[in-house]
This record gives sequence, structure tokens and C-alpha cells, in this order.
Amino acid sequence: MNKQRKIPTFWRFLPFWLPAFIIYSLFIVWPLLNAVGYSLFEWKGLQRGGFIGLDNFVRLLTTEPWRSNLWRAFKHNIFFFIGTMLVQNTMALFFASILHSLKRGRQFWQNLFFMPHLLATVLVGFLWNLILNPLFGPLNKALKMLGLGILAQPWLGQPLTALPSILVVNAWAWMGFPMMLFLANLGSIPASYLEAAELDGATGFQIFRYIQLPLLRPSIIIVTVLTFIGNFNAFELVFVMAGSDGSPGGATDVLGTFFYRTAFGTGQDAISMGSSLAVIMFIFIATSSVLFLKLASKEKVVYD
Repeated sequence: MNKQRKIPTFWRFLPFWLPAFIIYSLFIVWPLLNAVGYSLFEWKGLQRGGFIGLDNFVRLLTTEPWRSNLWRAFKHNIFFFIGTMLVQNTMALFFASILHSLKRGRQFWQNLFFMPHLLATVLVGFLWNLILNPLFGPLNKALKMLGLGILAQPWLGQPLTALPSILVVNAWAWMGFPMMLFLANLGSIPASYLEAAELDGATGFQIFRYIQLPLLRPSIIIVTVLTFIGNFNAFELVFVMAGSDGSPGGATDVLGTFFYRTAFGTGQDAISMGSSLAVIMFIFIATSSVLFLKLASKEKVVYD
């Protein structure tokens, strides 16, 4: 009796991973390699000139107005990231802790908090533009009805409040995702730990501070990595709510909008400078993410 020939593991799994590999290479790897290649040449409109090495990067980092615009946008992204960590992820952890303690109605509140995450970013930006409108927006009208008219502001029309307003909208739209991660992590903590702490007389805050929070560290690190990547790639919401020019007065300019203006502008060096900026953004985000993930890989949670 002939024995069936065993197919090697590589060939058995080839039909499953090959389509994903092709799509990833076509839409991620190939454009990235093209950007690296474009950044090393001189461009005059759509006509490629000679090889100039790292000259485009030097211009971007040292020549005005590129240098000022780059560092301004970078600082805004740092503010966007830190603010999102403080607002979005802190509130997500707070609500996750509350929902975890609920005995009834948890599914309803989970769906309610997660719903904004399902909306298109363009729709979120458009709706909040209407809400924050200084003339007919419901936010300012509500403040005036409550006798707090002094707090009514042209939220997106002044440098002091424009970027923080977009940050809060971004946190509102994305809070549901980290909340679900925290909630899943809280559900994986053995109930015996909490019961033992209650028997020892620990308060609810002490249980959270000394038992739940340390065991949430892996999910906190993962949420931090995802928040970092998302915020340093921020574009759609800022573009919809404030435009591509960083108005008012550059107060909302982030790396995404700076790249959009640079790469799709009318300048002769749009391709070279835009590609150089894209490569710098990729190197910074990828390197920082790898460092975060290395930190995450060292986190081991042992329950027994």
C-alpha cells in the first residue's frame, strides 16, 4: 500500500498568506521603497534629475521654511499624543473599570461607548465642526443657556483652543477601542485575587491601585503603542476640521498636514521634499514603535 506523500508546511499554508503578502507588498512596501528612491534624487516637477544622496533631507532639516514647519508640526504631534494619552486613555481606563464592576447593562454601555469608533473620521469631523461653530453651534448655545456664556469660544478659530478642541474630538471618537482592551484585560484577572483583597479589608481604590493596575500594564503598553502610531499619523480629522494649512495661523499643523502640503503642492521640489518627509516620518514612527514593543515583550503577567 502506497503511503501518501506529506505536503511541506510551507506549501500547505502558501494559499493563505500569499494574498495578504501580495497586497501588503503592493500597497505598503512598494510605495515605501519608491519614496526612499525619490528622496535621493533631484526633482523638477515630474522630471527626475540627478542623484543627490541625502541633500533633500539636509534641506528639510536645516533650510527655511522647511525646518520651522517641520519642527512646529512635530511639536504639535507630541502635544497631540500626550494629550490623547491623558484624555482618551485615562477616560477609557476609568470607564472600563466602571463597566467591569457592573452586573447588568454592561453590553449596552459597551456598545454605546464603542459606537463613535465605528463612524467615518470625515463624518466625525464634519459633525463636530457644526457642534463647535461659534455662531449656531449647539455647544456655545448650551453654555449661554446655562449662564456660562463667558466660556463660549470660537473653538476652531483661535490658536489657543483649535488644536485642543481637535484633540478632544479625537479622544471622543477613539476612546471605545482602548476601553474594550482594558475591559478585556480586567476580565482576565482571576477573581480570587480580588476576593482575597476584599477579605483583607482593601477598599475599591486600593484593589484597583495595587492589584488591577499593575496587571493592566501589558494592555497599557499596547494601547500606548497604538496611540503613538495613530497620533503621529494623524491627518483626516485635522484636515476635515482645520484644513491642510494648519489654520488658524499654523496652530493645528501636524506632520500629516505638513506632508500633504509638501507632497501635493505646486512647488518644483514637491516630490523630492515630500518623499524625504515621508521617509523621516516612517523612520521615527517605526523606530519608536519597535522600542515600545521591546518594552512590551518584557512584560510578563503571571497569575498563578
